[in-house]
Amino acid sequence: MFAVEVRDRIMIAHSLPDPFFGPAQNMHGATFVVDVAFMCEELNSKNVVVDIGAALDVLSKTLKPLAYQNLDELAEFKGRLTTTEFLCRHVFEKIVEAARSGALGEDGTQLSKIRVTLSETDLARAWYEGSVRA
Repeated sequence: MFAVEVRDRIMIAHSLPDPFFGPAQNMHGATFVVDVAFMCEELNSKNVVVDIGAALDVLSKTLKPLAYQNLDELAEFKGRLTTTEFLCRHVFEKIVEAARSGALGEDGTQLSKIRVTLSETDLARAWYEGSVRA
């Protein structure tokens, strides 16, 4: 399996209103380092997985609607616990939509899997990995 990985950052605010989350029940900010790995079984005719520039652009566009937002106030997240794991899946789904729609060029249709990792600190991170194929 071949992979290429790109990175960006995002700053958000949110709360996790459940006693399970202790002090994180309250409103707090988070800065996530977001890594996205694009994987395929065979390289394309240019010997790459996907164009890195296109991958960076897709990631940037995916994160932009969340940047500097209070996730508690976004309609799509109303009543949801926006944990790091949950956000990994959300970003994954948006990246897969972009790949399937051609935003990564024809190479996006050859992808096998994508992994999205959100690092909260140098000590803690979560990831979601899944198939690109429908």
